[in-house]
Amino acid sequence: MTENTFKTVLITGASRGIGRALALKFAEHNYSLALTGRDNRKLDETAEMVQKQSGKRPLVIPADLKDPQAIRRLADQVLDQWGYVDILVNNAGVLYTRPFLELSDEEVVEMMEVNFLGLFRLTREILPSMIKREHGTIVNIASLAGKHGFRNGTGYAASKFAVRGFAQSLMLEVRDKGVRVITVFPGSVDTEMRSAHSTTRSDTVLQPEDVAHAVFAAVSVDKRAMMSEIDIRPSNPQKM
Repeated sequence: MTENTFKTVLITGASRGIGRALALKFAEHNYSLALTGRDNRKLDETAEMVQKQSGKRPLVIPADLKDPQAIRRLADQVLDQWGYVDILVNNAGVLYTRPFLELSDEEVVEMMEVNFLGLFRLTREILPSMIKREHGTIVNIASLAGKHGFRNGTGYAASKFAVRGFAQSLMLEVRDKGVRVITVFPGSVDTEMRSAHSTTRSDTVLQPEDVAHAVFAAVSVDKRAMMSEIDIRPSNPQKM
């Protein structure tokens, strides 16, 4: 059987940070990209960078992952265009850090909707096509906060712990159907989202490209192997 050389990846939260770095990394390796996010201007900037690098214009589909109907439209549009998705990267996220007694219901709900439910719903839309082909990889960008709580992180950590539990369980359901589930747990990454909530110097934290390199390495191993969980930390932050 001739190998299919038309490789596709759908990336959420692609307008900046890790999502943008992922888009550029996959474009470097000739993937066809579908990019989604809430910031239309930043999303277009990412698309222009991808096109400049690869010569191919990605699909750009703005979507709010808090909206189940928007998620369904996103999946339908991508599948109508391509017929399948080789790799789904669930990267979109939102972060509020403040003491527990100051955290509002609205902030907690938004974190759960974007960080967990959006991921859950989009995976549910894309997964059947992967199972049908007995081929596909689902990558969830979580956080070390999904393994270890942190001060002022009650709501955020809860949303990321949910991602880990979901991913571990889904992996056991679909691994015998040709679908891999990989969850990445970065430490602090130098992104706009982190900068708004941290005073840590950017030279002591990971860069978005570090996460993108790790993700691409994980999805590139032979299909007989699966890196189901990957922790990424600064190698020696005290000396950086």
